[in-house]
Amino acid sequence: MEDLIETVTRGNPTEVKVVLASVALALGCYQLLLIAVGYGKLRPAFLSGRAASFSHRAVGDAIAVLLVVVALMCVTLFGFEDDAGTHVAAGSGLIAVLAVKVVVVRRSRGSSRALPPLGFAVFALLALTWATSAGQFLGDR
Repeated sequence: MEDLIETVTRGNPTEVKVVLASVALALGCYQLLLIAVGYGKLRPAFLSGRAASFSHRAVGDAIAVLLVVVALMCVTLFGFEDDAGTHVAAGSGLIAVLAVKVVVVRRSRGSSRALPPLGFAVFALLALTWATSAGQFLGDR
């Protein structure tokens, strides 16, 4: 698997991982705006709540795929290093909470009261995971 990742990333797995994680975080910020419109907290004239909620779900699916790819790259290339404890804990928590949120969305058809706290937990863990890896990487440049 390591060789496949090295080949696909053309020898730059860390940089590719940082870009993918940064895209996921940017989309996560967009998600917050979309769901605020979906719940009626923001009311722009150009976007209905229904369209925002639909987009939120579609973008969420894309983010989930990105996060799984990044997680596989992290575990394959770096494993669970002792000096990255916060990153490992946040990343593992992120994948777990994301999985719970997907199950809740699928079972409740998107109408559960658990969704807002789960969504904020996903975003907070994504931001923490990004800050403890990609943020550090970009800060060192």
